[in-house]
This record gives sequence, C-alpha cells and structure tokens, in this order.
Amino acid sequence: MINKNLNLNENIRAKEVRLVGGEESIIISTKEALKMAEERNQDLVAISPKADPPVCKIMDYSKFLYEQSKKEKENRKNQKTVDIKEIRLSPSIEEHDIEVKANNARKFLQSDNKVKVSIRFRGRQNNYTNVGNKVFEIFLSKVGEIGVIEKPARLEGNNMILILAPKKH
Repeated sequence: MINKNLNLNENIRAKEVRLVGGEESIIISTKEALKMAEERNQDLVAISPKADPPVCKIMDYSKFLYEQSKKEKENRKNQKTVDIKEIRLSPSIEEHDIEVKANNARKFLQSDNKVKVSIRFRGRQNNYTNVGNKVFEIFLSKVGEIGVIEKPARLEGNNMILILAPKKH
C-alpha cells in the first residue's frame, strides 16, 4: 500500500536531517537539504521521520507515487484467488451419482479450486453418520489422485463436511 503521509519539503520541521542517497548519508541542516532539492527540481521526502535526526531523501515524489501505484496494480493482477466449490452428497446416494459428482470435483480441482464436499443428514439418518463416512471414502477413492484432504470429515449439526485442495504439481 502506498504511504501518502510522508512529510515533504517545508513540512519537515526538524533542524537537521540525515540525507541519504547515492553511496553515503550525511547530516545537514533542513534548509540546505531543501535548497539542494530545489536545485535539482525535486522534493525532499522524510522517509523515516521518527529517527533522530529524521532520514530524508531527494527524489521526484510524484514519479515515486506513480511507480508505487503501478507496482501495486501489477501485484493485484498477478494475485491468484482460490474459489471454494461445493458438492452436496446424501447418505443414500448411488454409485453412479457419486461418479458424476466426483467428475465435477475433479474438474474443479484441475482448475485449482478447493472443493467443499458436504453430506446432509435428515431425520433418522442422523443416527447413522457412519454411512456418511463410507460415502466419503468412496468419493475420495475416485478423486484421491487429484485432490488432497485439507480438512478431514467433521460433523457440524446435520451436515458432515470435508474440504479438498488440489495437489501441488
């Protein structure tokens, strides 16, 4: 993030500043540093105003801000967002239906998305959560070569939830 709160030119209140840039740093009066910046048609910027004496640099501040914003824009463009896709199963799901859902999960994992697999238990099914574990085992046997378990199966209320992440290449 760009720090636009840097002290510039006349806003620097210290009597002396440490001027950095080039190969060495020197301590000079603020007036001299301002005069040097004006001669070069640039700004005197307090990089570290809390230091004693404050650390300053002579630079073209508007160009600096422009380059910083370009860098941030480039970083945002290169950022990869990971979506979580959800697949819902039921405890009484048939083998072919598991195969279809597993194919969908495989597509999601290949496009580098995480997959949240959930089983909802209703009524009496809540007493037979071990059936849900068997359904997850069958599902994982079909998706296991592409995905890796990020969060193991856990019962939360009436739902059993498992999160898969794509395997690293």
